[in-house]
Amino acid sequence: MTDLDFYQLEKPILELKERIDKLEGSDDPRKKDKIQALREEISRLWEEISPQLTARHIVQIARHPQRPYTLDYIQALVEDFVELHGDRRFADDPAIVAGLGFYKGRTVAFIGHQKGRTTRERIARNFGQPNPEGYRKAMRIMKLAEKFHFPVVTFIDTPGAYPGIGAEERGQAEAIATNLREIARLKVPVINIVIGEGGSGGALAIGVGDIMFMLEYSFYSVISPEGCAAILWKDQSAVDKAAENLKLTARDLLQLGIIDKIIPEPPGGAHIDPEQTFRQVDRHLAPALKKLEETPLDELLLARYRKFRKIGVFREK
Repeated sequence: MTDLDFYQLEKPILELKERIDKLEGSDDPRKKDKIQALREEISRLWEEISPQLTARHIVQIARHPQRPYTLDYIQALVEDFVELHGDRRFADDPAIVAGLGFYKGRTVAFIGHQKGRTTRERIARNFGQPNPEGYRKAMRIMKLAEKFHFPVVTFIDTPGAYPGIGAEERGQAEAIATNLREIARLKVPVINIVIGEGGSGGALAIGVGDIMFMLEYSFYSVISPEGCAAILWKDQSAVDKAAENLKLTARDLLQLGIIDKIIPEPPGGAHIDPEQTFRQVDRHLAPALKKLEETPLDELLLARYRKFRKIGVFREK
């Protein structure tokens, strides 16, 4: 265990990544061998760093500003994606991206939180914190997918639902609750993938489905460690303790039966080698989607019901 935060731990890895990025844009005839050697060095460093990682470090990796977002996954995995806008009630919400595209030769509805890269884009997308119209847009696309028998894939990456006055006035809690009810009985396969932050009801509103994957260094929690520390200990120095006690890591949640499988990340995290991350997601998503599509509808809905009914049930030996 270390007192350093993850951004300090990863400095030598980032330096190696910068060298890889420069080589990839160069005309060096030996760049392939050099890049491979640098990647091996990253792997070696990661073997030293990873045993030191705490739950707080994993939260920092999940929030890393260079981590791939929903649109990055869509661009890498989906052909001819067409984004659909608006909830047909109030407005569009850029914090949630939703639309249709081709994946492995079939039409799939893709929905996900989007935080934004630049300061201007982050403000426009409200740092990935959806308003009620974002969740209603997501539900509109899911209902459209159900009408035409398209499966649904969601990418989860949000600090939480936006807690502003306007959001509450327009029915934030109702929008989230409605999504929970409607997705639970949606008559098409639904796969959820936590790619970064899984913040409370803001994540859960598009996080109900038949299979839930989590990237290795993402997290999923009822509250942020900072919020938990403020409420329970009234002390921000208790963030580490809060993160550990929340059991928010992929490994913890797999043991608790909340998620179904962990998707491995490359050494250093998804932001160090996004292409490898996209391949890993593809490797897990394609067979899972195929299996769900081959499952009879009554069995699919019953399995989904049982999946959520058993959460929180434990047997002591």
